[in-house]
Amino acid sequence: MRNFPTRSRLGFINALQGRQSSRRNRRSGDRFREINRFREIRISLSSQFAILGTKLGGSSRYQPQFSYQQTLFSWLGSFLGIAVLAYLTIQTNYPLIAAPFGATAVLVYAVPESPLAQPRNVICGNLIGAIVCVTCVALFGSQPWVMALAVATAIKLMQLTRSLHPPGGAVALVGVMSHADWHFILTPVLLGSLVMIVCTIAYNNLICRKPYPKHWF
Repeated sequence: MRNFPTRSRLGFINALQGRQSSRRNRRSGDRFREINRFREIRISLSSQFAILGTKLGGSSRYQPQFSYQQTLFSWLGSFLGIAVLAYLTIQTNYPLIAAPFGATAVLVYAVPESPLAQPRNVICGNLIGAIVCVTCVALFGSQPWVMALAVATAIKLMQLTRSLHPPGGAVALVGVMSHADWHFILTPVLLGSLVMIVCTIAYNNLICRKPYPKHWF
């Protein structure tokens, strides 16, 4: 006669099969959750890169657009303006050129219609930066905190006098870094700014045929 498995043996086999099935189901569930997690991470990264690409690509809409003629005129004007200051410095032995005038050239030759590029802003803004830095050096020396004080004070005074000119902050910083004395106000700052304005007026009105300045004071 054939030996049939007893009830206990059948129960053991069923329990073993159930445990194996449970393990398979658990592994399958873990694998499914892992796949979903990777999918969510991939979707999140894709969306982040898409947003970043939109921001980087869309930022050009907010930047000024220049024609080839404008870029040529800006290049030539800034070349002539800085060259005049440099050669006058050599010929007269008076320092008429300073690093912040490079930033002034960007404004007056690239965007001469900007309110920050008008004669009031160029002359008064640079002059305020020079007076502030010389005063700070005379009172406090040239410690790092004095550099910060000079720049912050120059910005505040330019805002109050409605003569904001970004290179004026650079004038204040350079003046403290170079231990400037009272001569720094006249040369190179004041005279250099006046020469820059004269060159800008002549260049824009005679060569570019564009009205400059929009206003004086």
